[in-house]
Parts: sequence; structure tokens; C-alpha cells
Amino acid sequence: MKIKLLGTRGSIPTPGKYTVKYGGNTTCVDLTLNNGKKIIIDAGSGMRVLSEEILREKINHINLFLTHSHWDHIQGFPFFIPIYIPDFSIKIFAASPTYERLLDILKGQMKSLYYPVPFKEIAAKIEFEKIRKKGISIDGVKISSILTNHPLETHAFKFEEDGKTLVFMSDNELDHQDIAAVPYKDHLAFTKDSDILIHDAQYEKNEMEKHKSWGHSSWEQTVEFAKEGNIKTLYLTHYDPTRTDRQVDKIVKKANKLAGKGLKIKGAQEGKEFKL
Repeated sequence: MKIKLLGTRGSIPTPGKYTVKYGGNTTCVDLTLNNGKKIIIDAGSGMRVLSEEILREKINHINLFLTHSHWDHIQGFPFFIPIYIPDFSIKIFAASPTYERLLDILKGQMKSLYYPVPFKEIAAKIEFEKIRKKGISIDGVKISSILTNHPLETHAFKFEEDGKTLVFMSDNELDHQDIAAVPYKDHLAFTKDSDILIHDAQYEKNEMEKHKSWGHSSWEQTVEFAKEGNIKTLYLTHYDPTRTDRQVDKIVKKANKLAGKGLKIKGAQEGKEFKL
């Protein structure tokens, strides 16, 4: 499986000279399976960039997995050019209750109050599929989900292919277990021994009290979580809009020092591609 990061920023796109290295687009991850098929995680502003590859490579179908419907995870969908092409198809996956809301979510942000092109102008074939509690399988890839700790119901996804495991767990608050809907131990069990964990690290520890219940983690707690879970490589992501490249560089350096031996930590960089 090839993994390409198309959006690593949290909350709102932040273009500019201070975010060139790690990127300003909001959440979107492109997975290319071993058979060449595409799975996309979330439809933040980074999804727009994917249009160019889809058109160039003449790809006519993708599977899109939505963690939840906050703006920074869906705002790229109307700008994804292939949805206006009749020969294109997209299957959108979500767990409950996001699944039951999918049509309203996508139609809602394309209302004339917010966007000039209505949902009815979409020419591509769109299907919706629910992620069951037992998980699903696509082209030999086993996919399972778990709720995260976030103000809106949000799911993390685990992808298992050819004995390797990737977990995408954004928008999850690890620091304040006193208000957690999902126990720490459940998230630990879900991610344990994964080859790659891509996890929310929007804040620093000293910022967490001010942002309690906002549904995001400190990078320090994310590192401890990865150490406890025996993760091989941790990618910090969902950077705060105010976080500059220089600040993220410092965080990644401190995170690797905190990690010690056995755990590799990297800062998720927009446009970077790596293999599972």
C-alpha cells in the first residue's frame, strides 16, 4: 500500500510562507492499494489536489471514507473535479451516525447560501455504504473502525493489507480521560502493534486545559500513546492553523527525543508519499 498525504492541517486551510513544508490543506489521505485501487480518507481541501492525478491517470472510481462531517474534513468535496464527470463513480463509506447523514452533509454544504453549484449538478455516480461493527473488506483490505473522543461522532479507521496495518485516528482527544466517551484502553487495543499510526497532534500539553473537550490531542500524549501501543512509526498530523513549519520542526524533534528507541516519529507533510 502506498500512502500519500494530501492535507495535514486542522480546522481551516492555512496557505502561506510559514506552512510550506508541512502544508496548509486540511485533512485528506490518498491510499493506493497493492492492486492499484484507490481509497481516500476524508475530503478536506487537500482532496482538490487529487483531481489532477485522477484525470491524468484516467481513474474512473474511488472509495472515500469519511471520519465525520466537520468542515475541515468535507470542504474539498465540491472542488473535486471528477464528481462532475458522468463516467466517474465514487463510493462513500462511513460508520453510524455519519452514514445516515451523508446525503444531507454533502447536499448541505452545496446549498446556494454557501456554494454556487448545487448538488444536483454532480454527474458522477455516487453510492453510500455503511461500515458495520464487524468491519468490511475492499479488494483484500480489511477495514475496521472505532469511535474517537470528539464533540461530533467521529471514527478512526484501521486498514490491514498483506500483514501490514495502518491506523488513521484524527480528531481524537487523548489527554482528558475524565470526559472521554471511549476509554483509553479501547483506543490502545485498536491501534496496538500497528506499523503506521497517523494521529491528531493539534496542541501542546500546556495548551490542553484551554482546549479541553475540543476533541484534539497534545503531541506529548500522542507520543506516549504510540509508545504504549508498540507502534512502529507515528505520523503527527492535524496541526493547529497557527502552527508554523519552524514550530512543527521543533515539536517533531522533541517528540523523537521523548519516544526513545523503537518508535519513529515524523511530522505529516503534505505531498509526501511512503509505503506500508
